[in-house]
Amino acid sequence: MIRSLTLAAMEIRMGLRNRWVLATTLLMATLSFALAALGSAPTGVIDVDLLLITVVSLSSLSVFFVPLIALLLSHDSIAGEVEQGTMLLLVSYPISRSEVVIGKFIGQFLIITLAIIVGLSLAAVVVLFKTDGGIIFESWLALLNLGGATIALGACFVALGLWASSMVKQRAAAAGIAISLWLFFAVLFDLGLLSILVSDVGSFISAEVFNGLLLLNPTDIFRIINETGAGGTSLVSGMAGLSAKTGLSHTVLWAALGLWIVIPLVLAVRNFKRKDL
Repeated sequence: MIRSLTLAAMEIRMGLRNRWVLATTLLMATLSFALAALGSAPTGVIDVDLLLITVVSLSSLSVFFVPLIALLLSHDSIAGEVEQGTMLLLVSYPISRSEVVIGKFIGQFLIITLAIIVGLSLAAVVVLFKTDGGIIFESWLALLNLGGATIALGACFVALGLWASSMVKQRAAAAGIAISLWLFFAVLFDLGLLSILVSDVGSFISAEVFNGLLLLNPTDIFRIINETGAGGTSLVSGMAGLSAKTGLSHTVLWAALGLWIVIPLVLAVRNFKRKDL
């Protein structure tokens, strides 16, 4: 474990020098600031807590940006070093291949956690400034729920990026897989699911099947956790009907999100152990 933590510290230093990661993180922080500053301006003044509106807006933003940042951070962490030849040197030290993967995951997870905390904290500070601290307790719970779910979503896509990186030896191939994963989970999956539901005129898709399909996408799990969760977010997001009909408890949703972290990470360790360097 000590060796994994040492490698994690190296990953943090390398990740903080990644210009793409820094650029997308800065963009996310800027957009978080803008959403918090705008508040309810696009729809006029409404009788809803400003932080609650900001949480719903940030949820829609995070579902696209956090997976992208995580994949940019992790997709070449194994394949890139294999291509450069530095991985062979790394595994020549007294460190197992599983410790290499775990160390990289911890380092990259901490980087994306820091980026998320900065973005959400910036938004919270703006809202506090605009409302002079007049925020209800339930809205703070919604913000904490969003923070935890966003960090978990980031961990999912860091693990998926490591899995993609463990399958190939070229950085370009890993980048192609990472882009495909982002497009599939963030965009194409929901479009496909919507097409299936629209064409299902015979109502062959039961509620249980629909729930199962939602669990196959970590971004959908993230959306449901945040938009049907604490602080009345389901009413603000327009997801109150879904909250009542999905039948998926938050325990099930969080457990599924945990599996989306563990399973790709286990597959990444298995692939890396079998990889010929």
